[in-house]
Amino acid sequence: MKPVIIFRHAAVEGPGFLAQFLDAHQIPWQLLKIDQGENLPTSIADYSGVVLMGGPMSVHDDLPWIAPVLGLIREAYALDIPLLGHCLGGQLISQALGGQVTLNPIKEIGWGEVSPTAAPEAKAWFGDQAHFLAFHWHGETFAPPPSATPLLVSPYCENQAYAIGKHLALQCHIEMTEQMVLDWCRVGADEIQAAAASPGVQQVADITAALSANVAVLQKTAERVYTQWIRGLKA
Repeated sequence: MKPVIIFRHAAVEGPGFLAQFLDAHQIPWQLLKIDQGENLPTSIADYSGVVLMGGPMSVHDDLPWIAPVLGLIREAYALDIPLLGHCLGGQLISQALGGQVTLNPIKEIGWGEVSPTAAPEAKAWFGDQAHFLAFHWHGETFAPPPSATPLLVSPYCENQAYAIGKHLALQCHIEMTEQMVLDWCRVGADEIQAAAASPGVQQVADITAALSANVAVLQKTAERVYTQWIRGLKA
């Protein structure tokens, strides 16, 4: 099988549990470290799937890699190579495919419930659960592109996930490991403090209070989502 390519935009925002999942299923993958200036591929045709991780930047920032990445997303979509976006990654998919990325009314940082919509596609991705606890760290949000099906909602963010067939974009984070949560809290401590007044922002003590249990439950949901996603990988 051709490898899955994973675009990393920040050193602490790697594939996390997704890497463990791919290894367990013996699916080859390649990490492209945009944050270290690694060169983008000229074509996406040599990959079985495309994953885009999170990052602190905006899709509207004047960064030299954003336009080429948007082009690779469009190429993957045209070639029916499945896309999977986490937070910024989901926003990049929206930006590439005709959706909009704007400020979210409320900044979200920490653990918060999300609920699947009534769409049949939501059940295919998330099963029968009425809600689950996801991890959040965003100030912007996406609107789904044309033909996308909304899959998840939360009290502070109308669009937490959408699918277009085998392509999935998430505003929330399901890829988290315990170490990633701790690293984000360390790197983002000032941001948490500055946004303390937001009802969608938890303080570090609250984020880490039940860390092992919360991550373990989240990874069960991630396992289901990633299992559905790899069904679409190109041979």
